[in-house]
Amino acid sequence: MGDAKVTDELRATVRDELPEISEIRNVRLRDKVVEAWATALAASSFSAIGEIPPSGNPDTRRLSSGTQTDHMRGVARLAMRIADELKDIFPALPVKRDILVAGALCHDVGKPWEFDPVNQARWQASPGATGFPSIRHPPRGVHVCLTVGLPEEVAHIAGCHSGEGELVQRSLEATIVHHADYTFWHVLAAGGMMDDGKAE
Repeated sequence: MGDAKVTDELRATVRDELPEISEIRNVRLRDKVVEAWATALAASSFSAIGEIPPSGNPDTRRLSSGTQTDHMRGVARLAMRIADELKDIFPALPVKRDILVAGALCHDVGKPWEFDPVNQARWQASPGATGFPSIRHPPRGVHVCLTVGLPEEVAHIAGCHSGEGELVQRSLEATIVHHADYTFWHVLAAGGMMDDGKAE
């Protein structure tokens, strides 16, 4: 990820912003989630998840209150609740809960790249050179996840939670995160919690 320097301060910021990390029982997996976000942020103009504009994509409506951190936390909580409630009714449902939580927390780990104002300005100045954007946040998220050593199952969730996932068969955990993600945005929009205009 270039010469980006990941610091303990950045790792601590990620842990503070995403307390749901503690829901991951596997300590190594928990640490890799922190490393993924710290690595993604270090390679961007952002020093915290909450600094990223709170929208699904750079050109879509933003939350009228709340942050991108609230989105990560909300999706993780929704995903856990979906899995837990359905597993209560259907105990045989084979949800890998640690993978689900890690994937929910990392589903948008590519956003620091796609939302970075430096990248946005560069792509907008010459969209014919690398595209606009050159890479959306789902495939960038796959790169980040695999770079820091997260399992393929978590990288799959990052890569397939959005439109790119329509081109593959989503895993059970990716299916849950996909629906949690879309539910987050649609419910808040229906509740009047989104700005009326487009993101700047």
